[in-house]
Amino acid sequence: MKRKIKLFEPSIGKDEENAIKRVLKSKFWASGAGTGKVLEFEKKFKKYVNSKNCIAVNSGTAALNLALSIYDIKNKEVILPSFTFVATANAVIMNGGKPVFVDINPYTLNVDTEKIENSITEKTKVLLPVHFGGLSCDLDKINSLSKKYNLKIIEDAAHAAGTNYKSKKIGSHGNAVCFSFHPIKNLAMPTGGLISINDKNHRKISESLCAKRWCGITNRKKTDYDIKQIGNNYYMNEFSAAIGLIQLKKLDKLNTIRRKIAKRYSQEIKINSKMQFDKHCSYHLYWILVKNRNEFQKRMAEHGIETGTHYKPIHTFSLYKSKIKLKNTENIGKKVVTIPCHSNLNEAEITKIIQLTNKFS
Repeated sequence: MKRKIKLFEPSIGKDEENAIKRVLKSKFWASGAGTGKVLEFEKKFKKYVNSKNCIAVNSGTAALNLALSIYDIKNKEVILPSFTFVATANAVIMNGGKPVFVDINPYTLNVDTEKIENSITEKTKVLLPVHFGGLSCDLDKINSLSKKYNLKIIEDAAHAAGTNYKSKKIGSHGNAVCFSFHPIKNLAMPTGGLISINDKNHRKISESLCAKRWCGITNRKKTDYDIKQIGNNYYMNEFSAAIGLIQLKKLDKLNTIRRKIAKRYSQEIKINSKMQFDKHCSYHLYWILVKNRNEFQKRMAEHGIETGTHYKPIHTFSLYKSKIKLKNTENIGKKVVTIPCHSNLNEAEITKIIQLTNKFS
């Protein structure tokens, strides 16, 4: 029986298995205090992205929720694309803010930085760009707007572990940068996320976030502690951190494999509307636009190739539905298909994906 070609698949081996066994035998599996492997992972990821500090959490969603809580967005506006996973906007709502959706650039599927300024009002507090597919947004333009209007930048880098922007790793630019380490991500864990902090008040922010990820617990001395603010159960466990340490060592190598696959796709897939090749992109996913998406996905599935639709625009969901019109977002949302682009693909599978994409699109 032929192997089904999965859309996403983590790259794991004996190193990850041995890391799990060591944690299992240690009987120290988790601590809200952020010690052990969690602390080690934070330090190494901080060095990897060259940020001022890193706070590990248990998901990308938790990272977004906590990062937005830093800047008190209650009754304030946050500018973001609608073309992203719904957690990005949910985090704004959960912190009492109002999501303001801006259209995307049809060539990158990132937020159209030329359209951001028209959406800025006196209530705007945060710019929340999403590095879609691992391709970095125009951070120079976004930074320029943040300075002009005194806004904070929180980046959604769920797709962008290992991406570079002008020779610097994503994670070293915005006030706070949120990563996801979901099992399907480039750096994969059972559950995991992280906030990379570059704000000038990084020490105070880090202290607050450490408390918020552990139900608000602070000033802990043996069995005594204090609660000064509301928190959640958002801390990372030791199993995830142990796997993350192994994955971090392999990340650049695995991303290089993804880039090689993406380069073949960009050269050999005959569709005009497809993800551009960029040597700095992490290629968490690779997208194409097809006219008859349902038929295309059906035919690919019949040949054992899993595909996806990333994403249904957030502003079209019942919870967020509004009269706003985002032409590019809505058009692309009807045609976008994601195809496998992970490091476990072999040459025969890559060739098959290219040939069938050209045949059925």
